[in-house]
Amino acid sequence: MADLTIVYFAWVREAIGRDEERVARPAPTASVADLVATLAARGGGYAEALGDPARLRAAIDQRFVPLDTPIGDAREVALFPPVTGG
Repeated sequence: MADLTIVYFAWVREAIGRDEERVARPAPTASVADLVATLAARGGGYAEALGDPARLRAAIDQRFVPLDTPIGDAREVALFPPVTGG
């Protein structure tokens, strides 16, 4: 099965130091939160950006989802800070 693309935005991108990356697809039952925990365990900028999931929002294939949503057969997961209006 194809890899999964992860796209980073705003300060998440800045802390990690990249716009996107491709990773081995996790198990179909793995959630976005599981993916975030795996990435945060890499340490460094990943831990800084992803260590507190309450500060993150996510989208699977460009649809906003809660972090407990299974990734399934998605092609892309986006991680970003909460969006504020103004």
